[in-house]
Amino acid sequence: MKTTRCARHSRESGFLQGLAAVLLALGLSATAALAQTTQKVVDIPTRPGVTQRFIHITPPKPKAAVILMAGGHGGLRIFSNGSLLWGEGNFLVRSRQLFADAGLAVAVIDAPSDRQSPPFLSDFRQTPEHTADVLAVIAWLKQQAPIPVWLVGTSRGTQSAGYIATEAGPAQGGPDGVVLTASILTDSATRAVPQMPLEKIRVPVLVVHHTQDACRVCLFADMPPLMAGLARTPKAELMSFSGGQTRGPPCEAMAYHGFNGLEAEVVGKISSWVLNARP
Repeated sequence: MKTTRCARHSRESGFLQGLAAVLLALGLSATAALAQTTQKVVDIPTRPGVTQRFIHITPPKPKAAVILMAGGHGGLRIFSNGSLLWGEGNFLVRSRQLFADAGLAVAVIDAPSDRQSPPFLSDFRQTPEHTADVLAVIAWLKQQAPIPVWLVGTSRGTQSAGYIATEAGPAQGGPDGVVLTASILTDSATRAVPQMPLEKIRVPVLVVHHTQDACRVCLFADMPPLMAGLARTPKAELMSFSGGQTRGPPCEAMAYHGFNGLEAEVVGKISSWVLNARP
């Protein structure tokens, strides 16, 4: 009996040692990957007397870049150390490292320096000044690496991404592609994305939406006009998701509206589409 206990103990010890070795190897691999990813806060001049701040995350040898545009009022108020005063829970903001892990350079943009108080971007998203600020970020990213730059907006951020794509194509310094997640499909206060002149967009567009999104301005049932408006783009696709978790108000980031619980899957499929998109 004593010999049996010793043998069992030996086998258990061996299993635990092997498991520890595997976990250590995985930990070292993840640490190495993170060590190769650099992050910094960047301020660039845009319009006269105005600067645009963003968090820049760079993986080794990125194949494309994404500018992540948060919803709501968009005033992240990024500190110089990379922390945020608002918006850390936003779907795109909280998923920024996932995009970098997929091999994409990332720029998480704030409101510009002249919009650092309420209403921030709320009445600014569909303006020439906002376009100028974002085009400056696109130009800066292309200076870092000659790779395609995509606009990725969520919720109110889709009004920014959609508007800018209708105003400037790649030849005018605009984006090489657009991703619209949890799009604003109806809006009595401002112009919703389907109401924009989408026929002017000459780059690929990926539309990502949760079928159970209960936000009143983002109901999946209101999707057809958006896809119809994108019919003349070089490539347009609707990618829908269901399930996950929902907590809090239906238009907030931890509801279905913000792809709660689906972040890795959604970002993985967006990143793959961006990296493989061809007009």
